[in-house]
Amino acid sequence: MTHRMLSEAEGYELLKKNGIPVPEFSVIRTRSEVAAAADTLGYPLVMKVISPQIIHKSDAGGVVTGIVSATDAEHAFDTISSRVKAYNPAADISGFIIVRQEKKGLEILVGGRIDPTFGKIITVGMGGTLVELIRDVSIRVLPVGHADINAMIQELQAYPLIRGFRNEPARDKEGLIALIDTVAQFFMARPEVTEFDLNPVFLYEKGTSVVDARIYVTDETNMPRPPQKKPLPPGILDIKSIALVGASPEPSKVGYAVLRNLLSFPGQLYPVNPKHQNILGRTVYPSLSAIPDQVDVAVIAVPARTVPLVVEEAGKKGISFVIIISSGFRESGEAGKDLERKVLLIAEKYGIRIMGPNCLGLMLPLQGINTTFDPISPKPGSLAFISQSGAIISTIVDWSLPEEIGFSAVISVGNQADLSFEDFLTYAGDDPATRAVILYIEEIPDGRRFMEIARGVTPRKPVVAIKSGSSRIGQMTAASHTGSLAGSYEVYQAAFWQSGIIPVRSMREAFQTAELLSSEGYPNGIRAIVISNAGGFAVLSSDYAEEFGIELVDLPDFIIRELDLILPPDWNRRNPIDMVGDASADRFARTFDVMIKNQDLWDIAFIIAVPSAISDPIRVANELVRFSKNTHRMIVGCMIGGDSMKTPLRILHDSGIPNFPDLEDAFKAVGNICRHLCWEEYHGKNCRSG
Repeated sequence: MTHRMLSEAEGYELLKKNGIPVPEFSVIRTRSEVAAAADTLGYPLVMKVISPQIIHKSDAGGVVTGIVSATDAEHAFDTISSRVKAYNPAADISGFIIVRQEKKGLEILVGGRIDPTFGKIITVGMGGTLVELIRDVSIRVLPVGHADINAMIQELQAYPLIRGFRNEPARDKEGLIALIDTVAQFFMARPEVTEFDLNPVFLYEKGTSVVDARIYVTDETNMPRPPQKKPLPPGILDIKSIALVGASPEPSKVGYAVLRNLLSFPGQLYPVNPKHQNILGRTVYPSLSAIPDQVDVAVIAVPARTVPLVVEEAGKKGISFVIIISSGFRESGEAGKDLERKVLLIAEKYGIRIMGPNCLGLMLPLQGINTTFDPISPKPGSLAFISQSGAIISTIVDWSLPEEIGFSAVISVGNQADLSFEDFLTYAGDDPATRAVILYIEEIPDGRRFMEIARGVTPRKPVVAIKSGSSRIGQMTAASHTGSLAGSYEVYQAAFWQSGIIPVRSMREAFQTAELLSSEGYPNGIRAIVISNAGGFAVLSSDYAEEFGIELVDLPDFIIRELDLILPPDWNRRNPIDMVGDASADRFARTFDVMIKNQDLWDIAFIIAVPSAISDPIRVANELVRFSKNTHRMIVGCMIGGDSMKTPLRILHDSGIPNFPDLEDAFKAVGNICRHLCWEEYHGKNCRSG
């Protein structure tokens, strides 16, 4: 397979054939051709060297601008030749391109490449020589439509320059959208094009022009795609019987910890170990074939080298689902990759679906199932947590107990040799006990399939994702952790947004956002009110609302008049509503009544309550519960304090009202949701404007 960069002239020709505007140009080989070519094109002109060894022409002195005569053109030919040879004596100068010099415009970048996970992507940003330094870009996975491109342009920090800034005129945004759309369609339709960089594209008050183009092509037009996977069979996680291969009486062994966790499983449990007859009071079988009954799932916790034999035996037994906890596969090197491929071939022969290998296992608290070696089992609840890291699962489960967070499912995907994120996302999307999904992702093997399945789940249930590997070292660590090859972090973020997934930056943020959505669902819009008995927190809430994209509504005069009858004369008469430090539970209640009556004016209410000598926090909590029950809006509790808040927080928890002990966390979680709403509304999908 060959992979080469087209010369600028070849690139111009290709773009021109596909309806993409480029300047008039001519290619010359010798000095004797210069004058005639220049006179034919007309002036002013730009001359550039054509050399496969010279990528950045300006750095090599391979560009001369402002050519206004044939004499200038001949001088430019000589100048470029000497500069390039001095810069790189080995450079092969195959010719020169003379281009009609375009009027200077706003410099835009339009680029594209093939991402190993998601396929062809397009990048739009501010162009020019400082593009790598400024890094003001927006990314989408192809294909894209008009709304996607419009949103990409508006996401740029320098978008005001396109819209018109100070004395600068507005640029042709619709013309730029049309150009990007044409370029995107060209990239999708040309399998031989693997990468391109149009920089700069001049954007004028009317029209566009591609001034410089780097295009890479290959002679391999059948790009490899991950093999099509069969979907997760319905009911495969409706488990009535489990066999544990590798059950052990030794507390230091994984097989002991898994068996201990499975003792509370209400279905049939079959420990398997040829060296023992009884472990932890359970009858032990020498092999899977010795089990007299049908088995739904086999959990494998034996050394990697013996796993193929166990999977073969499971196939002969008719077991359709295998969880491989054992490590020593793809994540460990070439020998491990070969072993993983061998296991997959055996599984395919018998129609077995595999979870893992190198995974922690599966927790389904509502079914009493814990096939992991985690020492702690989670509480039942409404969150599904699907993770590529077993260690993160162990940490989160341990943290969830004092936080009283419950799970419908906790799933460790491991190496994703067969079943992957999208399979378990499908399960969570169809599971009636799951109200929100959290994903911890290092690698997605088939990005296109993931996006397709996520688009089917996110309109029905919120999905929040955290992607590791945003740094270079983080990507290297992920690659050696669970057999991952981490792709571009920025492309993952774009794919999440395009799939309706809410991306976050930390596990804390992920759980706070998902819990809020699980409890309250999506709000109708981003308009918020803040009710507080603490002036300082009211001021902070204004700052956080602006930072995280939450719209604090202006209070109409009639509401201010109503509140004047309730609140002290020195209340601030605006939103956030500062009820003053001596606010009693009754003052909270009467303020709530005004907002219940006028709930069509807002979508989200933040209730900030701090301990005081006047207010009874237990009564405030009960009034907050009443407020929630009498509205159809998102209610966010921010009851902040120490021991005096323990009982009030229990009241809120028992009523399913989320509370944030840290104000910034509350606004960050709601801000994530509001950003998602704005994205959905802007793209015309499930518009939730107030």
